[in-house]
Amino acid sequence: MDLILSGLHILLDWQILLAIPVGLVVGIIVGAIPGLTSDLGIILTIPLTYRMEPTVAILVLLGIYVGGTYGGSITAILINTPGTSANAASLFDGYPMTQKGEAFKALTMALYASTIGGLLSAFALLFFAPPIAKVTLLFGPAEYTALAIFGLSVIAGVSNKSILQGLIGACIGIFVSTIGLDHISGTMRFTFNNLQLRRGIDLIIALIGLFAISEILMKAKYNPKTDRKIVSASEITGNKVTKEEYKRSRKPIAIGTITGIIIGATPGTGGGLAAFIAYNQTKQMSSHPETFGKGEIEGVAASESANNGACGATMIPMLTLGVPGDGATAILMGAFMIHGMVPGPMLFKEQGDILYAIMLGLIVVNISLWFVGKFFTRFYAHITRVPFELLACIVLTFCAAGAYSTNNSLYDVYYIFIFGILAFFMRLMDFQLVPVLLGIVLGPLAEMNFRRALILSDGSLSIFVTRPISLAFLLIAFFSVLTFAIKNMKEAQKERIQRRT
Repeated sequence: MDLILSGLHILLDWQILLAIPVGLVVGIIVGAIPGLTSDLGIILTIPLTYRMEPTVAILVLLGIYVGGTYGGSITAILINTPGTSANAASLFDGYPMTQKGEAFKALTMALYASTIGGLLSAFALLFFAPPIAKVTLLFGPAEYTALAIFGLSVIAGVSNKSILQGLIGACIGIFVSTIGLDHISGTMRFTFNNLQLRRGIDLIIALIGLFAISEILMKAKYNPKTDRKIVSASEITGNKVTKEEYKRSRKPIAIGTITGIIIGATPGTGGGLAAFIAYNQTKQMSSHPETFGKGEIEGVAASESANNGACGATMIPMLTLGVPGDGATAILMGAFMIHGMVPGPMLFKEQGDILYAIMLGLIVVNISLWFVGKFFTRFYAHITRVPFELLACIVLTFCAAGAYSTNNSLYDVYYIFIFGILAFFMRLMDFQLVPVLLGIVLGPLAEMNFRRALILSDGSLSIFVTRPISLAFLLIAFFSVLTFAIKNMKEAQKERIQRRT
């Protein structure tokens, strides 16, 4: 309590209270632009924090982290292009809601769920960091492999009743993830002697191509004279979330937040995986799973509470063990060191007052997110009123600029168009793009840890079933797919009976 009170005293400074909203606004803008992730925003801002006090500097960066994670939902909902990989699951129902004229409602729920998930995650960091960190120490290669398989089981729930199509999409994604340097053996794979392919395909590049470019190509037959929909300003902002919808979203937000905290606290995972798992679990536990993927507000609530719920949790292993939870916290760890704080157990003893000020500040960051987001929501909801012929040009420009800025390489601009054309033909054949994305996200996690586990067990597969956590994840994945298969069989049987009658 003494450290918490000391931290609170440090926190109540006008510079800190001013720095937090600035960091959030920068984070939201960076997160909303495809290709400019919160990681990049933090990297670009670190040099500007050299002369700041440690608490002010870290909270500005945390504001960018939290704001960027939420900001990615804006473009995911409005133009079917997630600003960051953590918001990819928000595409399932966010964009369909926009197509139904419910963009403002979807954006409001995304803000509401992000705030709650982030707040509870910040409280988990403040009060439960040491015990949660001890649990994550139990994770080894076998557990990570099982976790990746559990994540891949989401494919069953997002494959439009065709698991075969979902598996084909996942295989394409996994193949893409194998391009480049093999981190186990150090050899090059599928590079065809092209030096530009050595580093592989960045996830954000695949995201932009799969969703943004393919969406523009799908509307190639758009006719401004006949297809344009004129929507009034009052019609957009007047479509608010109802009390009943807030009530229905409680359970998805709870599932998403808990999933985000658990997955986020596991090093090497992050908010993207948490969002997919939370969405899948919410869909399976729902009494109306058939509405998911068609503009269900509960889907937005689950995914957005999960990715922001992971933000505070990813800092748990970083602060307590000195092991970053994801890419953003790895960069933040460097920022801590620049300001004379070395993450790890000794940090709590040596600079406990500053550390608690930062953890309390993360709570303030998430509370501030609500007010900042609330102010801007009604403005960017009007993006849906921009004529498509103009919006498509703007989106294409931002996508090309974002792709180039990822590695300062023109080849990345070529890649987004290759992925866009591939996704365009897949959509024409009624394939879902999410399994491809899941394959790219989880492929490296599954492959690397599977091979490491086999090295540890001298080639024996028994390591995956003799370790309790690994076995638990595998069983959950199995029953998840089995439940989906049984539901599909029952639905198919009902359809056959209806046709006969």
